[in-house]
Amino acid sequence: MTAFCRPAPWLALVLTLAASSALAASGPPPGFVLTDNAGLAFTSPDGATRLEQYMKDSGDWDVKWQVWARRGEQMTELKPEQGYGAGFRFTSDSQWLVRMQKTGSGEQDLYLYHVEKGVFASATKKPLSDLAWAHFYGRPETKRFAKLDFHISANLMEGTEEAYRSLGMNWPNNRYLVISLSGEYDNHPKNVAMKGLGGWKCRYDLETGKFDVPAMFAKANAEALRWEIRR
Repeated sequence: MTAFCRPAPWLALVLTLAASSALAASGPPPGFVLTDNAGLAFTSPDGATRLEQYMKDSGDWDVKWQVWARRGEQMTELKPEQGYGAGFRFTSDSQWLVRMQKTGSGEQDLYLYHVEKGVFASATKKPLSDLAWAHFYGRPETKRFAKLDFHISANLMEGTEEAYRSLGMNWPNNRYLVISLSGEYDNHPKNVAMKGLGGWKCRYDLETGKFDVPAMFAKANAEALRWEIRR
């Protein structure tokens, strides 16, 4: 029969120090430098969380960006790593965070985070923008809408912090996000300079995780489906 052996006191101390060292070392890896662009620094309304963006330029157009949320002495990476800096908006209760991530010229994705056990973590398995586009193409009026080719962008409408009262809404605080979708077609008639989707709006419910389209968006959305600029 094998006897149960407790770890030696010195071993327990070593393991504890190693764990503490790993926690203290939390932060961007070597080579990533904190940007001095004040426009890329964001602080939650309650002042508890500060977002810091770090860049690593390896040359030959190989640029990587990481976003870290600093809360006291603790730092947590807001994944994924990207090729550009990002914009952010918090809800007024500082519990939700939306990342507006540039992915190319005129293109943007959205990511949603929520406070879990005191730190921000991804709130959806897929990017919020992917979910919004899936809702768009799944609706009866858009099922036959041709797939867009470029400048595909999901945008978070301003007003998150004040529940979109500036848009005339009377919604509960910290409950909804308004997302605008746009994009263009590479092929279009010769007499048309640009054609595609011109700012189709939907609403995301942070409480239920579902999308809908309020009636007040209907008229503008119908026009967005016919968007084009003639030569």
